[in-house]
Amino acid sequence: MLIDLSHRIEPGMPSYPGLPEPQFHTWMTHEESMQRGSYAPGTTFQIARYEFGGNTGTYIDAPFHRHPQGQDLADLPLERVANLPGVTIAALHEGPIEAEAFHGIDVAGKAVLIRTDWSSRWGHSDYFRSGPYLTAEACRYLVRSQAALVGIDCANIDNMNDPSRPAHTILLAAGIPIVEHLRGLDQLPPAGFRFFAVPPAIAGGTSFPVRAFVII
Repeated sequence: MLIDLSHRIEPGMPSYPGLPEPQFHTWMTHEESMQRGSYAPGTTFQIARYEFGGNTGTYIDAPFHRHPQGQDLADLPLERVANLPGVTIAALHEGPIEAEAFHGIDVAGKAVLIRTDWSSRWGHSDYFRSGPYLTAEACRYLVRSQAALVGIDCANIDNMNDPSRPAHTILLAAGIPIVEHLRGLDQLPPAGFRFFAVPPAIAGGTSFPVRAFVII
């Protein structure tokens, strides 16, 4: 079974405060394609052009997003973003998520998906604020435990009121990609699934939307 964990990218969608809203353009319509006469009768194409920030919708952060010498999107190993065994951790409260939330769970080599249910606020005015977030010690614990990837279903894996951004700093320094703005984590079992969140291989890329999903 396939389960989609991504928000749709569409005009008028929520955008992170301070970042540009997505813009969608049509470079060539089906009608214009037909008028050009380049193809056989009845054969037409529509070509679109998209403008959006890398931090749009459900997206992945490469280490280069935070660290100048870190891996960019093109250098992210596929084994870090595709076909990962996954675990879900329920942290259904606002505020800090401490290291104790992960105690007793084998996270080594796994995609660790943190379910907060904050995604139910998507599209509402109180989504893009600091809600649940990982503490620095929780992130150090995940690094020591050799997590492969960390995802969360809220506005930011960090405390948005902490300008040092310890979660991004610690996880990305360890080469652990971060996936933010997931949804649908309530549909997942605690374990026994494979997780995928593959971005384009963009040289110099920092963050980019993904179609995150799991196979159960």
